[in-house]
Order: sequence, then structure tokens, then C-alpha cells
Amino acid sequence: MCGASRASMLTGMLPTKTRFIDYKTRLDIETPNQVTWPRLLKDNGYTTISNGKIYHHLDDRISDWDEVWRPYAFDENDQDLSPLDYWQSLWKDYQLAENIELYKATDTGPAYESADVSDNTYIDGKLTDKVIKDLKQLKASGKPFLLTAGFIAPHLPFNAPTKYWDMYDRKEIKQPYNNFVPKNAPKTSISRWGEMRAYTGIPKKGGVSDETAISLIHGYYATVSYVDSLIGKIMAALTNLELDKNTVVIFVSDHGYNLQEHTQWGKYTSYRTSTRVPLMIHLPSMEKGSISDALVDLTDVYPTIVELLELNLPKHQLAGESLVPILKDPSLDGKSHVFLKNGQGFTVQTQEYSYTEFINRDNEVFSTMLYDHRTDRDENINVVDETIYSDAVSQLSKLLHTKYASNIIGD
Repeated sequence: MCGASRASMLTGMLPTKTRFIDYKTRLDIETPNQVTWPRLLKDNGYTTISNGKIYHHLDDRISDWDEVWRPYAFDENDQDLSPLDYWQSLWKDYQLAENIELYKATDTGPAYESADVSDNTYIDGKLTDKVIKDLKQLKASGKPFLLTAGFIAPHLPFNAPTKYWDMYDRKEIKQPYNNFVPKNAPKTSISRWGEMRAYTGIPKKGGVSDETAISLIHGYYATVSYVDSLIGKIMAALTNLELDKNTVVIFVSDHGYNLQEHTQWGKYTSYRTSTRVPLMIHLPSMEKGSISDALVDLTDVYPTIVELLELNLPKHQLAGESLVPILKDPSLDGKSHVFLKNGQGFTVQTQEYSYTEFINRDNEVFSTMLYDHRTDRDENINVVDETIYSDAVSQLSKLLHTKYASNIIGD
């Protein structure tokens, strides 16, 4: 999920039973002595600007940045709210009058919106304008910089200008073929998708109607295309300013998303639809792009940045490995495995398998699942109890309880 995943990526530390638990994670409380990579860059002479949602909390680790900005947050308000609270009261950013009134009255609203507005009307458009403005100023300063663009979309609610909804023919949008609970899946592996249910028009129990499902998927597609367009504007500005010649660009997300796969909406599961994210890295020296099937995780971003910028690694331990070798040779396999955590689910994933143990507060395993990605990449059949997989289960369980024992037990 968002806050916990961001914390791991920014600190280079893996989650544990007691650290990086949910979206409310605060680095200044949970890892006050860990030098984040934004802080490392600042200490090495980089101008660091946090635009949009980077740390989950606006006021978390402010000292890592020369400037912290989010749309609306620092505007004067007549409610005497702090920037964090004011931003929290506005970030859903409805533009249609009826949705704005509903949001004000109930603190909720619809799960999606199509408004015939310009690209820079919604929060992410305002963010894009700010980032481009910063690029121009940073170019003039001549100093090295870390500049972020923390987009909200495609987070709920799926709000985007109408023209991005019009890019998709509703009649051609399909629900996922695997809108069912995986065979033999533990009950605990299926979330109640409470985040989605908090929106109006979404039932508090049971599934959504086919019509609502198509609207939600349509909205998700629209928000993805909206952000894609905004990123294009930033990249065009980078090129026009000739900053593309000496700037590393990293595009990444904090978590995946379920669009009714396995009956799920949103995140909060240990399935690949929740844990898999896009990761693109562009280097000035690249003449063309390439694709890699290497197994990597978000803690690898930190050491990668350090190596690319030829900085000294911090003295404390980083969990990740630099991706520079893979950038040079995309055919490399990457890690032998990665470690994932969601709630009580602790997962070890290899190129072949995804193995999860659900472990309670007393450190007792109460459910397990294994998916064979060689034959079942969509994770539709839990094969953990099948005899032919007993060796794999034994090896992966041993790995989980040896290398990641401290992560499971916690502080």
C-alpha cells in the first residue's frame, strides 16, 4: 500500500512486522536515523524539491527537502487548517458541482468523475505546471537537482478530464476473466476492499454491478491516460530546456491495482496485481529503450541512484541492490527472490513462484499459498498443498524464516 511502500523505497529498508505497516507510516517516527536518498542528495549539494505526494504525510521529514509543495496545501484557508489538513480536505478534487457539494457534506463522493475541463484544472495538472516551472528555474540556477512529480492519479477517485474518458469505447471495455477467488485460496488472502467501499454508489457488502464495474475500469483507464499525457508534457519541457542531456528520469509507482481480478478492487492483497509496479529508468546516455524481465524491487531504487550519481553509499545498511548492471545488460536475471509484505502476509517471490505465509501476532502461521508463475502467472490456483510442490514450499518457507526472520518477528 502507498505509505508503507513509499517508506521502503525512500529509505532503502524492507518492511517488518512493526515497521512500515500501513499508509499512515511516518519516517520521522519509525526510521528517524535512516538517511533517505532525498536527504543524501541534499547533503551532496543537490537542490531537492518535493512536489505532490512523495512521503505520505506532507509534514514528514521536511528537512529532506529545500521545498515541499502540494496543490492547494499552502493556500490561505478560512478554516484555520494546517497545510496537511487542508490538503487532506481537498485532494479528491471533484470539479462537478454536485460532487463538490456531496464531498463537503459527507466527506465522501463518487468513485469516478468525468468533467469537461482543461488538463491543468485537476490537481495533477496543477502539479505538472509547477514541475515545469521548477525545471525552468533549476536550469537557470545551474545546480544539480532532485525534482519530484508525485501524481495522485490513478488513485481513487478516478477523476479525469472528459477527453481522456473519450479515448476509450465503453462497449469495448471488458471485466477481467478471473473475477473469481483463486482455487484453494486462503480466505484471509481476499480483502474486503474497504477503500473502494467508502465511496458513494459502491455497496458496503458484496460485488458491484456489471455497469459499475465497467465505469470503474473506464475511469481507471482515463486517469492513466491523463497522467501519461502530463508526463509527456514534463518530458517535452525537459527536452526543450536541454536538461534531458544530463538528467536521470525514474518513473515508478508505489503499488499495483486490482480491477476486479480475484473479485478485488484496489490494493491490500498479496497477489501480483497488488504488488507489481511499473519501473522505468531513462539515462541521458541511452539511445533507445529496452525491456528487462529481471526480478527487482523498490528498495533497489536507492542504491541505483547512488551509483548513477557516483555518490558514496550511506553508512547504514540498504536492503536493495543497484540496477546499473541490469541497465547495462537487460538480459540479466536480477535477484534470486524478492521479499513482500502486506498486512499479515509475508511473501517470497522468485522468477518461478510466489509463496506467502499469513502469520498472526503470536508469530504463528495460519494460512499459506503458492502460485506457480511458470504456468499460472495470473495466480488463479493455489498449489501449496500439491505433493509435487512440497520441495519448493519447504525451500521457500525456510528462506522466509531464515533470511527474513527479523522482518517477521519485528522489533
